[in-house]
Amino acid sequence: MPSRITARRRDEESDLSVTVTKKRLLAIALCALLAAASLAACDKSKDGEGNRKVSVITTIFAPYDFTRAVAGGRADIAMLLSPGSEAHSFEPTPQDIIRIQNCDVFICVGGKSDSWVNGILASMDTSNMGIIALMDCVNVVEEEIVKGMQDDGAEDGEEPERDEHVWTSPRNAKLIVERISGALCEADPVNADAYRQNTAAYLAELTELDARLSDTVAAAARRTIVFGDRFPFRYFADAYGLTYFAAFPGCSNETEASAKTVAFLVDEVRSEKIPVIFHIELSNRKMANAISEATGAKVKLLHACHNITKADFEAGKTYLDFMSDNVEALKEALS
Repeated sequence: MPSRITARRRDEESDLSVTVTKKRLLAIALCALLAAASLAACDKSKDGEGNRKVSVITTIFAPYDFTRAVAGGRADIAMLLSPGSEAHSFEPTPQDIIRIQNCDVFICVGGKSDSWVNGILASMDTSNMGIIALMDCVNVVEEEIVKGMQDDGAEDGEEPERDEHVWTSPRNAKLIVERISGALCEADPVNADAYRQNTAAYLAELTELDARLSDTVAAAARRTIVFGDRFPFRYFADAYGLTYFAAFPGCSNETEASAKTVAFLVDEVRSEKIPVIFHIELSNRKMANAISEATGAKVKLLHACHNITKADFEAGKTYLDFMSDNVEALKEALS
């Protein structure tokens, strides 16, 4: 019969074997990751003439679509945020990090939801990478807590949150598009003329969209909109002189409002005879539906273009498509 010491040695040897096995597996996984990175660097898309396409990685939908419009098929563009997923809780995978490392142009928002970006970029050689933060392209404002809005409650000494949703204003979108165009021209000078032509055409479409929105608000009977949801439209509201009430600011992580907040929004809709209560994309709409049931207001989507559904992504829906729908929704809400 084996002694206790012999049994203990066997246990220790078994533990050591497991530890060694884990380390070997980790080493194998690391080698596989590095090999994948090497293959990814070599396996780049090519255009019709056999030239390597410039590679662009964006974190969210809006810059993905802007880049698509500027590139006109001459770039290999990928979006890290999966269609239909929540943007504010996104965390990159090892494969995402490889894609970033091997891209020519990387486009992020630049706000708190992108807090992971700085650490990843600091670990890479980015000397040959064009990097664009959307919040660096425009004049940013702080998130505001309007009357009736539920505040997450910033801790003492914490800096005020800057509103990240800069692209929701077509005027800001034009500034972002110009920056993206410049980055593509620098990364791929062979196709620079084509990028500039595409940019001019797209800026004209954004100018037309801006005019439609301005005309809609100018002809409206009211200037107030109500959201039974988060409010990522601060730049949009500022651009067109709109007053708003909402349950939460745009970057809030909250989804369930207090009874006090819901009651305030219900009273506001009733007193102002607001015909439409808005929600944002990918929302569960529970709060908007509850306010609708209490007031009779219609529930409508105002799309912030932060992310889109898988079906819309596969159908090729664009920022201009969603914003055109927003124009029609706004006409009804301001009637």
